[in-house]
Amino acid sequence: MTFQKNFVIGLMLFALFLGAGNIIFPPALGQLAGENLVVAMIGFLITGVGLPLVAILAIANSNTGETGGLQSIANRVHPIFGVVFTMVVYMAIGPFFGIPRTATVSYEIGIVPFLPTDIGQSSWPLFLFTIFFFAITIAFALNPAKLVDRIGKILTPALFIIIGALVMKSIFTPMGTIQDAQGDYITQPFFRSFVEGYLTMDVIAALVFGIIIINALKAEGVTKKKDAFKATLIAGFIAAIGLTFVYVSLGFIGATSVEAIGLQENGGAILALASNALYGSAGKTILALTIIFACLTTSIGLVSACAQYFEETFPKLSYKTYVFIFAGFSTAIGNFGLTQLINISLPVLMMIYPLAIVLMIMSFFDHLFHRQPIVYILALSLTAIISIFDGLKLTTLNIDPVVNVLKYLPLYEQQIGWLIPAIIGMILGMIIVSLSPKNRHA
Repeated sequence: MTFQKNFVIGLMLFALFLGAGNIIFPPALGQLAGENLVVAMIGFLITGVGLPLVAILAIANSNTGETGGLQSIANRVHPIFGVVFTMVVYMAIGPFFGIPRTATVSYEIGIVPFLPTDIGQSSWPLFLFTIFFFAITIAFALNPAKLVDRIGKILTPALFIIIGALVMKSIFTPMGTIQDAQGDYITQPFFRSFVEGYLTMDVIAALVFGIIIINALKAEGVTKKKDAFKATLIAGFIAAIGLTFVYVSLGFIGATSVEAIGLQENGGAILALASNALYGSAGKTILALTIIFACLTTSIGLVSACAQYFEETFPKLSYKTYVFIFAGFSTAIGNFGLTQLINISLPVLMMIYPLAIVLMIMSFFDHLFHRQPIVYILALSLTAIISIFDGLKLTTLNIDPVVNVLKYLPLYEQQIGWLIPAIIGMILGMIIVSLSPKNRHA
């Protein structure tokens, strides 16, 4: 692998990660962090960039040449868990939530502002747009061997140019000075932003996108595990540098925008008003192109990743057939059932996200306990107890009695209350393994 090829794969990985949610988070953080922007951004980058990079490397490190990716790690717990957990992850971040959302967010931010009010409120423009959006997705995703060229060489540079236009203008002619921090960012900017990065859900996305990187490397003739890991490491750092640049730049836009546009409720509103303040009427077009390109690359990546996984798991249907199935299903959900499915999918994501993190991190050092399933089982079981109730909090169920007990856990208020139980479960498992007759004899 030449550096040029690694660079293009890195650009592709960057574009796959950079969805609409990732673009909207940093400006909101910038407005609220204010003068504490640097400290807050460090916390955000650790979980918003660092953990996804580790997840990608975990996939590369675990690639066995069989199913590869997430399932090869999850199988270390139990083969049934491997299949079920992997399918839940792919379906949750794929056709049941992540893929339809790319189209609806593109429509709401990139198209609706240009439509007359009466037309924007009707359903048929969204229907036409989702058909067009997923037709482009299908065209790019049908040939996974060309994803690197199509995304890395075409869509990513276009995305960089569009974002760069917004960023450069804000640097050379800032909208105002950085203001005082707000709310939690006054006293705990690091931990508040740490959680914001954690909530981007990019670790799960990384576990899904890992299969694309593995197959892209195989297409380039990289088959040895050591070489694949090295190539993934280089591409991952390139993607991380790109994400860091975008996040810091958008955070700066948010931090310098308060004087011009005031405090806004969300990052979407901040970007819309900031784009208008920086470029006038042309700003609306720049923002629309930014969101649509970011969502399109993510949609292509998610459709391709889901199709590749299901083709390997259920080979009776071809990759191309799965591409049409997932794109078609996402078109329907994007038009008729997104709101209801978000209500279902968000709790599911909150339940599986901590499990994915623990599984990923343990995969790097499971040789220390001879990859014994009991260690995984105990760590994941205690993690699941906390994460399941974290997910149920987002439903209409009344679980206040349980929450009143869980809130005494360390770091629970920071939404990582599962961390200490996971460590305890892992330690207990390692003690059991070390005391087993086989290991004592050894």
